[in-house]
Amino acid sequence: MNIHPFAAVRPNKGDAALVASVPYDVVDTAEAKALAAGNPKSFLHVSRPEIDLPDGTDCSSPEAYAQARKALDQLVANGTLVRDEEPKFYAYRQTMGSHSQTGIVATFDT
Repeated sequence: MNIHPFAAVRPNKGDAALVASVPYDVVDTAEAKALAAGNPKSFLHVSRPEIDLPDGTDCSSPEAYAQARKALDQLVANGTLVRDEEPKFYAYRQTMGSHSQTGIVATFDT
C-alpha cells in the first residue's frame, strides 16, 4: 500500500469555530436543527442536511443528499471552506477522557 498527500478542503481560520460541529451521529434532527440555528456556517448543514428541509424528510433520501451537496458547495463558494494550495499529510490528535490517539489523514492506493 502506498500513501499520498492530498489538498484538503478546510475551514478558513476566521470561520473555524463557526464551522465546527458535533459528530452527525450523536444528535437527532431536532438537536442538530437547534445547534445550527442562526449559524449558516455550521457543518451540520452538510452532515445533517435534513435540518434545512421540511420536517420529516428522511436523512437518507435523495433530497437530503442533494441538500448536503448544496450546503457544501455554498460553504466553498462563500470562502468559509477553502482548499489547501498544496497536497499535504494531515496529523491529528483526539483525546477523550484519559485516552488519546494520534493519526495521519492521507489518501492511499493498493
